[in-house]
Amino acid sequence: MFSSFYARLAQLVEQPVYTGKVGGSSPSSRTVKVTILYEDNDLVVVDKPSGISVHNDGKNKDETLADWFIKQYPESKDVGEPLMVDAKGGERRAIMRPGIVHRLDRETSGVIILAKNQESFLFLKDQFKNHTIEKVYRAFVYGYVADPNASLLNGKMGVINAPIGRSPGDVRMWTAGRGARDPIREAKTGYVVLSRFTDTQDEVEIKDNSHQFSYLELYPKTGRTHQLRVHLRYINHPIISDPIYRGKKEKSLGFDRLALHAKSIKFILLSGQEIEVEAPLPTDFVKVINNHQLK
Repeated sequence: MFSSFYARLAQLVEQPVYTGKVGGSSPSSRTVKVTILYEDNDLVVVDKPSGISVHNDGKNKDETLADWFIKQYPESKDVGEPLMVDAKGGERRAIMRPGIVHRLDRETSGVIILAKNQESFLFLKDQFKNHTIEKVYRAFVYGYVADPNASLLNGKMGVINAPIGRSPGDVRMWTAGRGARDPIREAKTGYVVLSRFTDTQDEVEIKDNSHQFSYLELYPKTGRTHQLRVHLRYINHPIISDPIYRGKKEKSLGFDRLALHAKSIKFILLSGQEIEVEAPLPTDFVKVINNHQLK
């Protein structure tokens, strides 16, 4: 779908892999590895593991990717823009997000860009604002997703074009289509069905949609909060093991986390060069692909 450019991925042995604790000294702390996929004087692109937040939300003290960034690049601690959140007493509090240009949900793994200086931050921010950055995700979802009708415009890519707004029933959630509350923003997601498969060989169970799954490649054309998760729920194929949007469906395929991976990102460097950086599929994805002989 995109031209191939693997930033240093052919020399994984030469990539810096930094290890640190997530969660401070709490019992749930674990050692994580942050792998650098590409780096120059202006930015660094890393493979974020599932289970680590991009930045602090003002509610917990778990170590974040932004904390890791400050430790590795202390000279970049003032790069970026703060996030304003509501605090006690109705006051507004600024949460610093050094280097953070865009974000991934805590449970989502994969590629993410961090800016080392303000010029790079603003340059990247403008690309995100104008939707010129191309991102590709992989996801496992519940049920068999039908092939979209081919068109001259989109080929075999399906398109979910549904505005996203606040959920009327849960402050954590967003929703698409009817019932969404302000602020409502346009949202568009492309998708391709890579495989359909089942987790059983039983002739009766195989016809039950609780044993049917699809493996998708996703192309967000906009960047709304929870966009992929909301859009897939909107078409009745929520992402496997999604803690918020899967409803009453059970966790499946061995995923204890949201089965979503940011596979690649294509953007323009300050030099004017266009590059694409790709994050290898994580172990849990590879295991399902191998077990079910998926492409």
